[in-house]
Amino acid sequence: MDTQPLYAIKAELFKALAHPVRIRVLELIAADPDLAAPVSRLLDVTGAEPSALSQHLAVLKRAGVVDSSRSGNVVVYRLTEPLVADLLVVARAFLLRRLAGHDADDGRLAVAQQLPALPGASARAVLEAALAKSDPIGKAAK
Repeated sequence: MDTQPLYAIKAELFKALAHPVRIRVLELIAADPDLAAPVSRLLDVTGAEPSALSQHLAVLKRAGVVDSSRSGNVVVYRLTEPLVADLLVVARAFLLRRLAGHDADDGRLAVAQQLPALPGASARAVLEAALAKSDPIGKAAK
């Protein structure tokens, strides 16, 4: 039994997530209805070098966030838990709210709002609420 405190275990999880390529990979996988994506798609969309992507996927796999399967020469990565997709949605909603609260318009909010939607039943509501609150028209109406 692991006697490490839960907050230390959480910190290890967040360390594993702490890279933009890994977040992008997870969002790509989470956007698929089966919560899975072949390595070829991950390479195409992220633009990462194969060796770098392999290392990022290994970090996510060691953290227990993804697992993989092979069929012939196709390797597919999938989320180990649908909750990972929810975590990504909640994180995006949090960041959208923070960006909407900043006065400086550096374009990050507009770019963030153009990102593809992420799945997640209750988490989607969180994201939609964050988008609604970041709407300049909605702010003016309040």
